Amino acid sequence: MRYQDLYDEMTGGTARDSLPRWAGRVLTAIASGSRPITAVRHPLGFLCLPLERTEEYGVCVHIWSGALPRAASTTSQIHCHSWDLVSHVLYGRVENVRADVSDATSALTHRVFEVVSGADGDRIRPTPRTVRCAPGVSEVYGPGQTYTLPAGVFHASVIPGGETATIALGRGRPGGSDLSLGPPDLGTHLVPRYRCDARETARAALHAAGRLS
Repeated sequence: MRYQDLYDEMTGGTARDSLPRWAGRVLTAIASGSRPITAVRHPLGFLCLPLERTEEYGVCVHIWSGALPRAASTTSQIHCHSWDLVSHVLYGRVENVRADVSDATSALTHRVFEVVSGADGDRIRPTPRTVRCAPGVSEVYGPGQTYTLPAGVFHASVIPGGETATIALGRGRPGGSDLSLGPPDLGTHLVPRYRCDARETARAALHAAGRLS
């Protein structure tokens, strides 16, 4: 299944039954090497298995686990996408904590950073905008549930049990930027995207597939 097929399953009420089976087959194929995918250690703490990428659409499996290698963020976990997210939880739980962000020049807590992704990694660029940030509405989603998050909404994803996998669909919005909140005095820097080798990718795929079986 591709983006539109998965989107129709998630929004049509059939994802709870169909998508774990589909994901199990995809993960098994990745683990065997018959589907050549390279896992990427994302700075937000999960492993990303990119299944489909076009200029407008993206499909990934995201895996959070303390048993798998992880990258660290240089800014914070609070971020917003330049694309609309539709995500289905395969196992575990995801807590989305929206952030209440207001512009501030005094008593500020963060600076807004633009994240520009390229072949060599993510270039983190400070913007002139400084803000005051506080936790907002929190929502928890479990296995079989689908949730959405519009582009431009600051949030952080928390994994209560430490073990979660989701199918994430992204649809880009023209003119938007990927943003992150970070320390006010942090400068421009490059965060490499660490690509896993074949053994690490297979291990991650098997780990997730085992929790679906």
